[in-house]
Amino acid sequence: MLTAFARAFKTPDLRKKLLFTLGIIVVYRLGTHIPIPGVDYKSVQECVDQASGNQGLFGLVNMFSGGALLQITVFALGIMPYITASIILQLLTVVIPRLEALKKEGQAGTAKITQYTRYLTMALAILQGTGLVATARSGALFSGCTVAGQIVPDRSIFATVVMVICMTAGTAVVMWLGELVTDRGIGNGMSILMFISIAATFPSALWAIKTSGKLADGWIEFGTVILVGLAMVGLVVFVEQAQRRIPVQYAKRMIGRRSYGGTSTYIPLKVNQAGVIPVIFASSLLYIPALIVQFSNSQAGWATWITKNLAATDATPHIILYFFLIVFFAFFYVAISFNPEEVADNMKKYGGFIPGIRAGRPTAEYLSYVLNRITWPGSLYLGLIALVPTMALAGFGANQNFPFGGTSILIIVGVGLETVKQIESQLQQRNYEGFLR
Repeated sequence: MLTAFARAFKTPDLRKKLLFTLGIIVVYRLGTHIPIPGVDYKSVQECVDQASGNQGLFGLVNMFSGGALLQITVFALGIMPYITASIILQLLTVVIPRLEALKKEGQAGTAKITQYTRYLTMALAILQGTGLVATARSGALFSGCTVAGQIVPDRSIFATVVMVICMTAGTAVVMWLGELVTDRGIGNGMSILMFISIAATFPSALWAIKTSGKLADGWIEFGTVILVGLAMVGLVVFVEQAQRRIPVQYAKRMIGRRSYGGTSTYIPLKVNQAGVIPVIFASSLLYIPALIVQFSNSQAGWATWITKNLAATDATPHIILYFFLIVFFAFFYVAISFNPEEVADNMKKYGGFIPGIRAGRPTAEYLSYVLNRITWPGSLYLGLIALVPTMALAGFGANQNFPFGGTSILIIVGVGLETVKQIESQLQQRNYEGFLR
């Protein structure tokens, strides 16, 4: 990986792309430290210090924003509205025929869906920004802070509208920066910004584990976390690269005097076909009951049960439900993102077939059978990876910002592998000498 980056910096056009990407990253990180108007910055810092890593419901969103959410800055919402909008549009593509037709139109249809994603991102940013301002005004953003009610001193409608507009504009700027990286930089811009947001929280989280440790002034705990993290990275790389290759043979066809086809290829089915989406879905769904309790301020029996069993990440019901939700959403997402019937029809249309399997319906049934079999280990792997922070909490008292949590490691390793592959492919295109020298 380091060799690929070194070779890229020696290539002039790739060096420009890498430097442009680094410049966008610097701008993005600066925006995460600019507070919005109407917020008492001193009160926010005091509450962040008192929270000491226990951010409850907002920990996941705060991680995706690079710590900007709890600071209530211009980029407080970060990339989350765009991620949510992209997932919603991807799910609606299966349900709404118009979106499915646009997806099949190629580049023009993809551009139209991208435009719909931008509009939905702005709508979600307004909704989430309003919710964040309301949460900060009520003091629920930092439930254990003594000055939580003083974070937003001005409670007028004008001040609220200005704060929401600033955060919505910040989301638009983040989306624009991501698209700039995609067009003129290296890798997928949105993924790169998400990678930077998560990686930015690593140093403080690791140092917090060291300072709170008791063995050898915290160095034993620190070293243990590093070793666990390296083992997890190795496991994630191994599984993310694993795939089941289904051989496909294309029959030879004669069109005029030319022959087409007669080639062999394969369909790569990844073990973890769903990526990190099931973990995000499961986390979001588990946060809803706890969020209702937090805003209702109810002391009833049901609220107490939810707080004790679902909101507490180390509770047994929370762990079991979280694991089964991840497995369920892994199968659900694979079912809507990969259509065996469509793949079988396309293969039949172009004269392709799987050796030993008849074209058409038998091919679709075979693909579905293989996909279900490899999704089981992929979903179980996702569930185990996502439970590592909980096991760390129970093991040696790490806080909820355990740096090598399942979601963060999956995103960082996935984005890192994809970016390195793109750099290597561009290097290969520029250094290819052809058959003649």
